[in-house]
Parts: sequence; structure tokens; C-alpha cells
Amino acid sequence: MAFKSKIKTIEWVDNVSRMIDQTILPKEFKLVDIKTADEMYDAIKTMIVRGAPAIGIAGAHGVALAALEAGKKYTDIESFKNYITEKGKYLKSSRPTAVNLMWAVDKQLEILNGGGSITDLTEKLIKNAVVMENEDIEINKRMGDYGAEIVPKGATILTHCNAGALATVGYGTALGVIRSAYAKDPTIKVFADETRPRQQGARLTTWELTEDGIDTTLITDGMCSYFMKKKMIDVVITGADRIAANGDAANKIGTYTVAISAKYHNVPFYIAAPLSTIDTSIASGDEIKIEERNREEVTHINGDWICAEKVNIINPGFDVTPNELIAGIITEKGILRPPFKESIKKAFEG
Repeated sequence: MAFKSKIKTIEWVDNVSRMIDQTILPKEFKLVDIKTADEMYDAIKTMIVRGAPAIGIAGAHGVALAALEAGKKYTDIESFKNYITEKGKYLKSSRPTAVNLMWAVDKQLEILNGGGSITDLTEKLIKNAVVMENEDIEINKRMGDYGAEIVPKGATILTHCNAGALATVGYGTALGVIRSAYAKDPTIKVFADETRPRQQGARLTTWELTEDGIDTTLITDGMCSYFMKKKMIDVVITGADRIAANGDAANKIGTYTVAISAKYHNVPFYIAAPLSTIDTSIASGDEIKIEERNREEVTHINGDWICAEKVNIINPGFDVTPNELIAGIITEKGILRPPFKESIKKAFEG
């Protein structure tokens, strides 16, 4: 089933969080309803919902679900708040690298510091979750418009992993830039890395872009240098899961390799991410906690073994691209340029 732009990746509907199950795409399109904070933890952990901005909204929804649960359990305000706070901490532990999750949950928990009854606070948490959800799409469209400026006419863009509508509430970060560029110039083309081991580029990015009618070529993760040397890639645009105050950026494993190759071949490498992805509390990428995922993601494809059963497996979900490899960070406030310490600081002050 084709991706429909009117369907949000995640949406608050009738006191449940409705989301696209991304673990079964592109074979099947299915919406699932998440009804409790614990179910939301599992949905984030198992990557039913994924992508830094999308799991941020999932976290906000999760806190709202916790409030609905707490309202049924408690009549005193302190027990109500404590329950939600604990569920918020639990939600933040589901995936440690993407800062949007922590940012969104903390924004929700701040509401508990205000006055109001259990009913009032629950309504405020739900309302704020919906506001954040709707703002995400508008932020992505602004990023897309800014980012389209750096895409040359007729360019071929390389992207890694999935930073599209499926990684956000809608439209996308890196793919949002591509969509905005394509709207102005339908001759642009895209190369998508397959993105092992979970193949988000192959499963999700190619699905999104081909359904939009954008000329898309799937390549394996090890092919980017080959095509850059042949001058078949003009610009690289990826998303990010956490960006440090100095511009170091964590993204899906393999991004660092792409950035090194781009630097060597003089291909500009850009990050597209909202300001909520920038963690100014950490000085550099060395402070970013990298999620270690299970061995079966590497040892199996579609449930089948692809290697010796006793082989050792190390499976980091992300790597960090040093700021010196990044030409710019595309945000909803414009394109941040080196030196990133200064441009990031200015973006938050403005």
C-alpha cells in the first residue's frame, strides 16, 4: 500500500497514540494503537516507531497516556504526579541515543510543575502532545525550504538510513529537504544506502521516495565511495539523532563512513535536524551514549542465519560524525555553518 501524505506516522486519536508499524514495511502497511505508557516503551524499543523526531513525539504521547492511567489509579495529586514522572523516566530509557525523546518527555513533565487538578493536568498533557505533534510537520517543512537552497539543479543526492516522513510525524528531515528540492526541480535524483543491519534505507527510504515519484537508486552501504569517485553524487544529506554543542552529530551506524568518503571526494555533507536534536548540554560527540542493539539484527535477515552461529557480534546502532566533516546543519532556523559552537549558540539565542 502506498504511503499517503495525509496519514501521519504518529497521531493522537481518541486518547490513544496511533502509529504506522515500521517493522513490517514495505511488505505491509498497518496502523497500531498504543494505549499505555508501557506499550509505548515497547513500541519505541522494538522500533515500531523510529527516527529521532518521531520517537520524541512518541515520548510525549507516552506521558499523556501515563496521565490517563494515573487518573484511573489515584485521587491525590502527588501520587498522580509521581506515577507520571516514573513512567517518563522509563520511557526515556527505551532508546538512549536520540535526544528528541528526552527533550519531549521533559517538556511534558514540566507541565506537572504547574497548578491544576488531575483532570486539568491530564488535559494539558494531551493538548501539549498534540501541539508538539503538529509543530513537527511545520518545522520539517521549514527545514526543507532552507535545505533545498543547497541542492544544485539536476543533482544526485545520497542519503543514509531513513530521515523521512516515517522518522518524523510527517514530511521528514533529510527527505524533507529532498521533497522541497524536488518540488522546485523534478530532475533531481537520489541514491539511498540500504543501511545495514535493519535496512531502513532499503525498506523505508526507497518506499517513501518512489511513492513520491522521485528517481531513486538503492545501493549497498559499501558503494558510496565508488559512486563518489565516479562523480555520480553531488551532495550528501542525512538526519541526526543527537548533535553536540560543537556540531558533532550522532546518526545511524555507517554515517561516519559516508562523511569520511564525502570529505575525501569533495562532496558536501549536510545534516538535516530540528533544534530539538541539538543537545547543548554536551560539549562534543564523545559524550553521546551509543545504543548497543541485539546480535540477531546482524546474524539474521528475515529470520534466517547469514553467518556462523558462534561468531562474535558487536552491534552499535549509531556512530558520531565529527563536526569538521559537516558542511552545514539544516534546521528550522536556517543552515548553521562552521564554526558550529558559535552558529548553534546563536540559533538558540535568536
